[in-house]
Amino acid sequence: MRAVRSIRHSAARQRGISFIGLVFVAVVLACVGVVVAQVIPTLIEYQAIYKAANKAKEGSTVPEIRAIFDRAQAIDDFTSVTGKDLDIKKVNDKVVVAFSYEREIPLFGPAYLVLKYKGETN
Repeated sequence: MRAVRSIRHSAARQRGISFIGLVFVAVVLACVGVVVAQVIPTLIEYQAIYKAANKAKEGSTVPEIRAIFDRAQAIDDFTSVTGKDLDIKKVNDKVVVAFSYEREIPLFGPAYLVLKYKGETN
């Protein structure tokens, strides 16, 4: 009788996740993983664009800055921003190259994740 009572008592105290809960958590983690896997290439592209803008600011004229950026674009193979899309200005005798763009990632049906990127060289 004592052994039966201890088995019931320990079974009532067990905690954990059910199989349905485990499946639900796995589905949520898989969905988040798919979205993250689609966002990472856009972050890498942003870094390439920022690096190209930093290279381009070494130019002395606006057409030269755009040409340097377009050469870097051809090397790094990104398409979201071109030399024509750059906002070039001079601040305190320093050339500042700015850019902004959006990327859409389709999620499901009519739902999209819109990422807005903006950068400026110093």
